[in-house]
Amino acid sequence: MKNYLTIALLGGMTMLASCAGSKEEEIASAKLFTTADNKDIGSAKFYQEGDGNIKMDLEIDFPARADSIVAVHFHEHGDCSNMGENTHGHWNPTKEAHGKWGSAAYHSGDIGNIQLDGKGHGSVSVTTDRWSIDTDDVKSIIGRGIIVHGGTDDYTTQPSGNSGPRVGCGVITKK
Repeated sequence: MKNYLTIALLGGMTMLASCAGSKEEEIASAKLFTTADNKDIGSAKFYQEGDGNIKMDLEIDFPARADSIVAVHFHEHGDCSNMGENTHGHWNPTKEAHGKWGSAAYHSGDIGNIQLDGKGHGSVSVTTDRWSIDTDDVKSIIGRGIIVHGGTDDYTTQPSGNSGPRVGCGVITKK
């Protein structure tokens, strides 16, 4: 009986090891909706990378904003009511100045500008160690709002980049 259990456990471990490298595991997500009329405009999906980083794939399909640039930021709270205003300010756990992702100083939620094509589609992928899904961690993205702004982030105006009105919103939830 002991040998049988050993073989079964080894077989199970082999199966887990072969599955682990085949596809990223989605660990969190957010659906994005317009703030004015609650229409679906996209999603953000978050994946755990093997090195401990978190990857976000953000897709926007917003025909009303075709051929434009929109700014996207994570905000403090996951409450999209009041035209997205209840998300409050940019999420900034490191207390840095607002800026462009990867520059000398930027908020952990400063995702940046996304070019939308003639049909209103745009996407961006970000991989970072600045995020966590552990709700007890100051770096946790769970429960944060994602705001799609109606303007372009200038990356310099403090504290928000002069990005315009909040035209889309979603809440990051753990899978």
